[in-house]
Amino acid sequence: MRVVVSGLRKRVKVFEQANYTENFVQAILSAMPEGPKGATLVVGGDGRYFLKEAIQKIIRIAAGNKVSKLIIGQNGILSTPAGSNLIRKRKATGGILLTASHNPGGPENDFGIKYNMSNGGPAPESVTDKIYQITTEITAYHSADLPEIDLSKIGSQKFDDFEVEVIDPVDDYVALMKEIYDFASIKNFLQSRPSFKVLVDSMHGVTGPYAKRLLADELGLPESSSMNNVPLPDFGGGHPDPNLTYAHELVERVEKEGIDFGAASDGDGDRNMIVGKGAFVNPSDSVAVIAAYADAIPYFQKSGLKGLARSMPTSGAIDRVAKKKGVEFYEVPTGWKFFGNLMDAGKLSICGEESFGTGSDHIREKDGLWAVFAWLSILAHASKTNPNVGLNDILNKHYEEFGRNYFSRYDYEEVDTEKGAAVMKVLTEFINDKSNIGKNLGGYEVAQADNFEYRDPIDGSVSKNQGIRIIFKDSSRIIFRLSGTGSQGATIRLYVEKYAAKDYQKDTQSAIQDLIKIALDVSRLVDLTGRTKPTVIT
Repeated sequence: MRVVVSGLRKRVKVFEQANYTENFVQAILSAMPEGPKGATLVVGGDGRYFLKEAIQKIIRIAAGNKVSKLIIGQNGILSTPAGSNLIRKRKATGGILLTASHNPGGPENDFGIKYNMSNGGPAPESVTDKIYQITTEITAYHSADLPEIDLSKIGSQKFDDFEVEVIDPVDDYVALMKEIYDFASIKNFLQSRPSFKVLVDSMHGVTGPYAKRLLADELGLPESSSMNNVPLPDFGGGHPDPNLTYAHELVERVEKEGIDFGAASDGDGDRNMIVGKGAFVNPSDSVAVIAAYADAIPYFQKSGLKGLARSMPTSGAIDRVAKKKGVEFYEVPTGWKFFGNLMDAGKLSICGEESFGTGSDHIREKDGLWAVFAWLSILAHASKTNPNVGLNDILNKHYEEFGRNYFSRYDYEEVDTEKGAAVMKVLTEFINDKSNIGKNLGGYEVAQADNFEYRDPIDGSVSKNQGIRIIFKDSSRIIFRLSGTGSQGATIRLYVEKYAAKDYQKDTQSAIQDLIKIALDVSRLVDLTGRTKPTVIT
């Protein structure tokens, strides 16, 4: 049971094996630094298949381990951002979140269990390593004989010293958003532009009830402003990953219906995509623009901008914003827990990952709907000087001021594990050969070639082998990572970036094709995997 991204992701059929889920939940409870006795834990998930069965198992094992209280979202529903907020707001010991993120759901697809700490963020490696160790040694789990809990009924049930509280999963999150953003300003903007169309796609994931409440009840938008907003165990047969490939229904409607502002979120609600008719906001640009407009968001007006950060593969667009604003900038490995350390130390306000993850220090997870409302706030602010402002106006103004980082990610999904390893072996040999420094590859001079290593400035921990980088003299970059967050096989991720100070009107794929060719030649990816094209291009 190797733990990935602070949790475990496998096919549903694996979790359905006798005692498998029980053993992993027991391992989580045994690995909790505070211990399970007397603990208060938040529990919920993204609505995927096997969610309710897993929660009943968690209830019995929690009681068997002398946990004091479980706080559970109604019907088991709880977005990852809302879970993080609830842990912090209720001062819980931690939380067990049931999600496989953006992976498909259903009886033939994926399920996942992850543990979050008392700060609301993903468990650090010290805890996940302990969870894994326990799973290799476990011989028994502790379970109480309790009746099945009705998760549809809000309220508390007590069993001696053990309490289960079922809550409305949306209320606290909506209250948080109203503390962060000026809803009156956004509402005034939308009312002043009656022809301005908004469409938010929850992809039949967990954010449907949240989006419906925020858009219809709080902003007064018609219910037609949200789509696919009923969480389904199989996400309606779709792949709940908010990108141009898997959110094609939204993208098609945006173009066909002339939608000014479109957005999508993933299965558990921590990722986002922003689009509009004739406009696509690259995630790397999204976090940079939000940072540039931080002064337009009440939360940052009060707290100030402490620092900015991105994951290593994410483009350097936010770096330039940090420099201009005179705040600290951090480049961290992929994984939200690295941002959490900086946030807890009061050094970071806004951060993002190129994998459609954006967030701030309001919680300790990335937050899809937070990003949606950040962009609505930016549009409302910009409309004061440009009443007809649109997404492309915001982007072009940003590019004029900071230049443009052309950026794209190619995902080769479910590659045979051995073939994926062979690609990384070729790349490792390239970066280890120091004679490649200074070499000209297709007109680009190699300035640096390494496997990214990060020393955490807060706790001094070192994370090695975080991605192979080939950085060129003009600051263009080629990055390769082998991802293990799927339930089978491996995903090779290729990231390509080229910076242009003035020439920002090109099509992204046209602008970077020469670098793509270099990347494929150096890695021998096509030869070694047989893949002639990626599964997804972002």
